Parts: sequence; structure tokens; C-alpha cells
Amino acid sequence: MRRESPVVEVTLPTGATAWLVTRYDDAQRALSDPRFSKAVMPAGGVNYRALVPESVERALNRHMLATDPPDHTRLRRLVAGPFAPRRVAAMRPWIEQIAERLLDGVSGAVEVDLLDAYAAPLPIQVICELLGIPVEDQTTFRGWVNAILAGPMNVAEWPPAVMALLDYIRGLLVAKRQDPGDDLLSALITARDEGDRLTDDELTSMVYLLLIAGHETTTNLIANGMLLLLSEPARWERVVAEPELLPGVVEECLRYEGPVQTATFRTTLEPVELGGHLIPAGATVLVSLSSANRDADRFPDPDRLVLDRPATPNLAFGHGIHYCLGAPLARLEGQVAFAALARRFPGMRLAVPLDQLSWRPSVLIRGLAALPVTLNGTRQP
Repeated sequence: MRRESPVVEVTLPTGATAWLVTRYDDAQRALSDPRFSKAVMPAGGVNYRALVPESVERALNRHMLATDPPDHTRLRRLVAGPFAPRRVAAMRPWIEQIAERLLDGVSGAVEVDLLDAYAAPLPIQVICELLGIPVEDQTTFRGWVNAILAGPMNVAEWPPAVMALLDYIRGLLVAKRQDPGDDLLSALITARDEGDRLTDDELTSMVYLLLIAGHETTTNLIANGMLLLLSEPARWERVVAEPELLPGVVEECLRYEGPVQTATFRTTLEPVELGGHLIPAGATVLVSLSSANRDADRFPDPDRLVLDRPATPNLAFGHGIHYCLGAPLARLEGQVAFAALARRFPGMRLAVPLDQLSWRPSVLIRGLAALPVTLNGTRQP
């Protein structure tokens, strides 16, 4: 498809049509061209915002992934500080402590679901710590997040999940106003930029985004990456023997089997020529990050996982002004997660054949339903 139809009109599960972009150069352009708007709702199909009350809709529509400049510029500036690479690097010790504590909890087991026991709770605990959210609430919002991310595959459960999560966030904000702490949530409540402050809807929407994006993509990064490494034991053995490879290993896993399949919807503000096709104004555009990251014109031998592949930027976290703010944190969590597993469980193997693993249904997200492993055993035939 990348060579013959790099930009093609497709039908989504909702019945709506969209233009799918599959080639790296075209994807990079679409992600950075201001004529592809994030603030305009796509036409046709299911209008998710119409499925919830107006007060809820407003709180879904005021964060960085749903705005264009100048609103996007202002919102991103207000929250960018804690996610700067230098600030993120300083988080390594306590992320390592979280990883070790989680692995202590499974150290006596023979077989575990690595997704449920480690890949999901690690980033959830990190984002809870960062935002100042009680970590015991993680199981409360994890189910809501899964329903929300299923999107077009799960229309019936989407509205109640959204409303429940937003009610939870509003309760958190009330508590933080009464008893602020040394955390990002308290800082956002009082955030000012040249006298500017986040409105209540912007604040709720921003926490909504940070809570979902702050753990879901990293959960998939860890689980998908471990699946790649364990699916051929020699790969895992090399990581165990050469932990210095881990920054590049994380990057290659992001490229090869990234946590996000397509970037969130964009809408053309005017007719745009892309990849030899004229996309009309008002069209929905989906950029396939997973396809772009397998483009042979960008990556030699793209369908092979190369643990020491020379560094080449990929699109796993997007591109342009909407590039994922939390990318440095997600990369660090991936490195810490893999390193701790390699150190504690060098004999880890998949507990089931590959064909028994399944992926969660989603247009946007690439995530496993479960990842059963034996901690110090042999792989099942």
C-alpha cells in the first residue's frame, strides 16, 4: 500500500470515510502542516462529543491534542516544564524504585501476566506520583481508560466511561484545591503564564489527557517491546548480556511495534495535495504511524527488528507541534522497565505460543490483551 497507494480513502469501523496516510515523508508532512487541524471535529461517522452532555463535551475539547495555535501553544507552554528531558532524567531513581517494588511482588511466582502485573501498573504509578493521585485509585480509572481508548470499537461504553473519568478528575481537583501538594496537579491549578491561568474546563481536560496518554502508551511500549524480545529468546539473551543497548532497543521497539497505530484524527481546513492525491477540505485524515515506521525509503530492512539499528528518528510519538509531550518520560520508563526485568529475571520466557496472544480492538492503540510469561522457565511449544 505504501508504494501503490500511499494516501488512500478508507472506511472506518463507524462507517465514516477517512484518508489514510502510510508513507513516512507524507506522514511527517501531514503531522506538521497547519492545514491539517486538530481543533475541527471530523465530519461523518460517530460524533463522540455529541454523545455526552455539553458540560462534559467542553471538558473533552480543551487540551493540547484538540487544539491548534494559538490555544495549543499556550496550553503546551503551561504544562511543558515537568516533561523537559532534564527534569525527566532526574526521575530515574524513583521510577527504578517503582519497578523494583512491582517485581518484588511477583518474585515468588512461576508464571504471571506481565501486562497486568508490571507493564500497566508501572506507568500508572509513575503518572499517579507525578500528578499527585492516590496510587490506590489506579484500578478505578484503568477500566474507564480502556473503554475510552476502544473508541469506534466500543461506542456504547464510551459515554459512561468518559463521564465517570471526568467526575473522578473533578473530585481530585476539588481535593487538591483544599489541600495542595508538591505535584503536577497542584501546580496546574495555580499555573500562570504571563498572568494566564488554566480555566476549569482546560484544567479538567488537561488532566484527562495526561492521565490517559501518561500511562496507556507506555504500558503498550513495555508490553509490546517485551513480546518482541521474548518471541525470539536470543534477543532477550542479548539484552540481558548487553544492557547498554537498551536506549536503542527501546527506540527500535517503538519503531517496529509502537504503542500507537495511528495519530489522532485531523481535519483538512482546505484542499491539500499529499502523496499525489488531492484531499478535499473538511476530510478526516488518519496518519498511520505504524506504517510510516516500516517505510523502506526511511529504514533499511524495515520489517526486521534490529536491536543495534543505527539511530534514525521515527514517528512513534508523532511529529510537529503535537509531538507527544511525554515522549522522554515514556522512553525512560521503557529503559528502566526492560533493565529491571533483565536483571531480575534473565531466564524469562513466553508462557504461551504466539498465536494464543491477542490484541485489544482499537483504531488508534496497539496494545496486547495479556502477556503471560514464565519468570524463570522455558517457553511453551
